[in-house]
Amino acid sequence: MRPDVSPRGRVSSLLPDFPWDTIASVKVKAAAHPGGIVDLSVGTPVDPVDPLIRTALNSVAAVPGYPTTHGTPELRAAAVDALKRRYGITGLEPAAVLPAIGTKELIAGLPRLLGLGSGDLVVIPEVAYPTYEVGALLAGAQVLRADGLTRLGPQTPALIYVNSPSNPTGRILGVEHLRKVVAFARERGVIVASDECYLGLTWEGRGVSLLDPEVCDGDHTNLLAVHSLSKTSNLASYRAGFVTGDPELVAELLEVRKHAGMMVPLPIQAAMTAALSDDAHEARQRERYRARRDVLRKALEAAGFRIDDSEAGLYLWSTRGEPCRTTLEWLADRGILAAPGDFYGPGASEHVRIALTATDERIAAAAERLAAG
Repeated sequence: MRPDVSPRGRVSSLLPDFPWDTIASVKVKAAAHPGGIVDLSVGTPVDPVDPLIRTALNSVAAVPGYPTTHGTPELRAAAVDALKRRYGITGLEPAAVLPAIGTKELIAGLPRLLGLGSGDLVVIPEVAYPTYEVGALLAGAQVLRADGLTRLGPQTPALIYVNSPSNPTGRILGVEHLRKVVAFARERGVIVASDECYLGLTWEGRGVSLLDPEVCDGDHTNLLAVHSLSKTSNLASYRAGFVTGDPELVAELLEVRKHAGMMVPLPIQAAMTAALSDDAHEARQRERYRARRDVLRKALEAAGFRIDDSEAGLYLWSTRGEPCRTTLEWLADRGILAAPGDFYGPGASEHVRIALTATDERIAAAAERLAAG
């Protein structure tokens, strides 16, 4: 007979409930709609992977050997070139690029990979992607939610997460805000990790990278930027992301990940290289999302919702001025499933996150149902 495992020995006991498990009953209600569910709760791509990328994936499918943790030279060079071409990031070396098995994996493991523990403080945004908190908890670190540096007082954190454009709010942090974070971090020897997975989906204003010369003056010391190919390249199923920035920090992450066998499969690396080398497929996908955003935003506002922030990203940060779970039920009555704001922190209890990641037909169906009241 298997011996009982003490709850104290279960890693899961350190973590909050998995957010999406808490909306299972609402999903059942939405799915019962005669026209079928319109699932706008998760930002998962629905459009096919571009043939260019699939061809690259297949091109090395017969190669039997182990891939390298550091990634192929071609992949790392393509990442450097893409970041410069698309976002104006300069001064990166290919050696300072490290592929990851999706950025969620990287974010969840980053505090532990950096050696953080019970005596360390991790700062995350006040309204934040849940995995920032999860990563800190897995490392045994303390968590502080803060959007401004004044909230820290005399405390010196070990790691600060910034997320611009934000998931879930779509808010963009400006150059001056990011410069203040960098200056603070340099004064106190703090690592800053910037989740920039939505940088390629900016609709209003200008999204900038933590590694932009305007932000960091070309000095990447103690700075890391996390990028994903899940969004505009539709590679969520491939688990394709990477981190770059401070060469010494990236080298440390590489060394640990080599020991742990954390390798991106070679066919995925080839697909990433193709995706990073081609801007046309990304532009096409961005325009698909722009069109869906226009339809959904007009319908939500006509139905009495207020859209806050949402300058970028794959979501509309929406409110009816009531508890988010009440709004969730109202939407489910119309066959629409969203994500409640309380997934993302106590300061988001009156918002819902409504994703743009549905087919044109489903987005149109959602708009019709919203118009019907």
